[in-house]
Amino acid sequence: MFKLYEFSASGNCYKIRLLLTQLEIPFERIEIDIIKGESRTPEFLQKNLNGRIPVLEIEPGKYLPESNAILFYLSEGTKFFPTDRWEKAQVMQWLFFEQYSHEPYIATSRYWISILGKVEEYQAEIQQKQPGGYAALAVMEKHLENHQFFVGDRYSIADICLFAYTHVADEGGFNLQLFPAIQNWLERIKNQPLYTSM
Repeated sequence: MFKLYEFSASGNCYKIRLLLTQLEIPFERIEIDIIKGESRTPEFLQKNLNGRIPVLEIEPGKYLPESNAILFYLSEGTKFFPTDRWEKAQVMQWLFFEQYSHEPYIATSRYWISILGKVEEYQAEIQQKQPGGYAALAVMEKHLENHQFFVGDRYSIADICLFAYTHVADEGGFNLQLFPAIQNWLERIKNQPLYTSM
C-alpha cells in the first residue's frame, strides 16, 4: 500500500489525496507537522533530501517527492492523463505553470494568513504576492472562458493541480468573486465522481 507523508492543510498534499481517492487506490496517511519542523529531521531527510512534503512511498524504501511528479506517476495510463502527445504536453504546461506562476503567490499567502495566522507579521510580503497571484488567476480565467477543463475539455491532473490552491485562494486574501469562469470550473471539479474535500 502507498504511504503518503503529508501535512493535511497543504494543497500540494491534498492534490495527491484527491487523485488517489478518485483512482480508488488505498493509501496510508502519515502526518508530518511542517510547523514543528518534522520535515527537516534526519529521518525525514532520508525520504526527501529537500525536506518538503508531500512524499509518496511507492514501496518500502522507494520515495517520490514533488506533488506534480507524484500526480504524473499516479495518473499515467489512467483517464486522468491523456494519451495524445500534444495534450500530454499541455498537461505538463499547466503543471509547470501551477508551480512557477500560481503556487508561489497564492499558496504562500494562504500559509502566512490561514495556517500560521501571522497576517500582521507578513503584511508587506502578502502585499507583494497579490499582483502575481491575481495575474495567475487572470490567466486561468481567460482560458476557462472557452474551456470546461484545462486540457482537451476533460478532467485531468492539470485540473487537480490547479484546483488544490485555487479553491482556497480566498484563505490567502484573493477575491475569487472577480473570476466567474474559475468559480464555474471549481463547481465542475466538486461534481466529479469520488470528489473529496480538503
